Amino acid sequence: MAMDEINDSDGKGDVSLSELQLALMRVLWTRGQASTAEVAEALREQQRPLAHTTVATLLTRLEKRGLLLSERDGRALVYRPAVSEPEVQRSMVSGLLSTLFGGQPAALLSHLVAEGELGDDDLAQMRALLRKKGGGHA
Repeated sequence: MAMDEINDSDGKGDVSLSELQLALMRVLWTRGQASTAEVAEALREQQRPLAHTTVATLLTRLEKRGLLLSERDGRALVYRPAVSEPEVQRSMVSGLLSTLFGGQPAALLSHLVAEGELGDDDLAQMRALLRKKGGGHA
């Protein structure tokens, strides 16, 4: 399923997830599929102990948003991602760029550099990516 096929609650197709929702999605991206109990256990292992009912509610909401698919396995529901991590990253970065930086990628990069968010290794990787993207002329 492509991102443009996802109908988010705001009707724009943009995906915006909380840190907790991302943690749940990462469990499923890593495992491929998991039951509610397995997701709850994985979150406990990450020092995020949540009640089984809370995990079930979060998974149901993500399914209603079109981000997860589920099927019955006996009495348990097994969930799997309907979208990939790169699709969600693309959507969330696009939303951040549009909302906070007026759609200007240079403003985002400038912010990251000015605030000291990028170390020397990060800057070197970005230069290499820019050279590659620009055909070696950057």
